[in-house]
Amino acid sequence: MDTNLKLLLHQSGCKNSAQVTALSGGCIGRSFRVESESGELFFYKTHPTPPGGLFAAEAAGLQALDQPCVIRVPKVCAYNDQGLLLEYLPPDLPSDNYWLQLGEQLAALHSAKVPCFGFHHDSYCGTTRQPNPRSSDGHQFFSDQRLLFQARMAYNNELMSAEDIVCIERICKNLKELVPTQSPSLIHGDLWIGNQLCHQQKPVLIDPAAHWGWAEAELAMTKLFGGFPEIFYDAYSSNFVLEKNWKERLPIYNLYHLMNHLNLFGQSYLEEIRSTIKRY
Repeated sequence: MDTNLKLLLHQSGCKNSAQVTALSGGCIGRSFRVESESGELFFYKTHPTPPGGLFAAEAAGLQALDQPCVIRVPKVCAYNDQGLLLEYLPPDLPSDNYWLQLGEQLAALHSAKVPCFGFHHDSYCGTTRQPNPRSSDGHQFFSDQRLLFQARMAYNNELMSAEDIVCIERICKNLKELVPTQSPSLIHGDLWIGNQLCHQQKPVLIDPAAHWGWAEAELAMTKLFGGFPEIFYDAYSSNFVLEKNWKERLPIYNLYHLMNHLNLFGQSYLEEIRSTIKRY
């Protein structure tokens, strides 16, 4: 058994030996199902070269999402610089009612009052640091800490051209005309279809990049890689007031995630980025 896993199990109060099974899925790091001799089930994730504070940030994000008590997240059992130990929640196949629940519960999460944009600390989206300085200006926050942060990283990595950066800067300059003023919400931050699961017919959020941001940006990410069933969006919009024409703004928000994927995984995302920035 992994030495670090033994350490985290001990910290969580589990002193028995355990059976460890590698799990498939996930494009960053490795994950395992762990069953102790007494029958306790854990989910263990690790990374061969984690950036500093990766697992602490994820643990804090899960705990923040859990605090409003409106949607379930896995319980944090233990963590350190090398890994994270969570309760294991076996997934089920969702019924139609599941997506209705997820829409209602995500709307409730976004309705919880938060003080500003930003967060208590920086978080991670994948293994990319996500700066979260506190700000009262959502446009400035999204411009500086999301779009320009990723664009400049991509330029420094020789993944985007100087012309691309000029286009991103133009969008940021015009952001107040493109995106209406919105209050900050506590958001998951990386909510594509792979970062939710159905456990006992109840929604569970996993792998957060939690922070205080725009709720519309959260919905944009749900559309990026296949999207959720329409019943989810109907349930959400029945419980959270969205600004007019919100769907038209989704590509702007998703520029952040597309550039993050460009920085993490390479050039295959560049064509969609360029197609988007030409629209604005």
